[in-house]
Amino acid sequence: MTINIAPSILSADFCNLERDLHAIANADLVHVDVMDHHFVPNLTLGEPIVKRICEVSPLPVDVHLMIEDPDRWAPEFAKCGAQSVTFHMGATHAPVRLARQLRDMGCKACFAVRPAEPVEPIFDILDEFDMILIMTVEPGFGGQKFLANQMAKTRRLRDEITRRGLSTHIQVDGGVSRDTAHIVAEAGADVLVAGSAVYGAKDIAAEIDLIRSNAEAAYRD
Repeated sequence: MTINIAPSILSADFCNLERDLHAIANADLVHVDVMDHHFVPNLTLGEPIVKRICEVSPLPVDVHLMIEDPDRWAPEFAKCGAQSVTFHMGATHAPVRLARQLRDMGCKACFAVRPAEPVEPIFDILDEFDMILIMTVEPGFGGQKFLANQMAKTRRLRDEITRRGLSTHIQVDGGVSRDTAHIVAEAGADVLVAGSAVYGAKDIAAEIDLIRSNAEAAYRD
């Protein structure tokens, strides 16, 4: 199984975004956190900047919406050029309708689950999504400590995906580094978001390769 690494630009230098996008060219995706200071207690960036990121990024853009009313706004980020858009369980009113709308636009539809939320409620609609994001920190800020107790949830989700023969990816975001990559991969995650671990490294490209190799060596199919 191929492990995808998605560095989070939340840990990049916002005054040098294009430089920092090209610094991660050996990764697989660019993870862009959009926060509105309502759904989470932080404010990052909006559509105009995401659109420009999509235009200059050497990698496909994976947008994680930590915002209120994704039913209204998620399609706008798909229009910006995002390859995938993730929205939260607690924010959407019509997750299936929104997922189908995104897919109709040629964008991958993804669903996020926060640490205190169970994953089982989405089992019945799992085939509507291309990827499920398991948060291993509370959303809102980078650099938080990895919550290992979220791995049981990840395993249950991988078991369900395997049982049903689905191709749904599992993304893990929060505290992923060279030291935790094997833990999330062993639990069944195949898309790893790493922010401070990547952008805080002396050799960014080498750190991405190391995180990927550590994950691949431990991946549980």
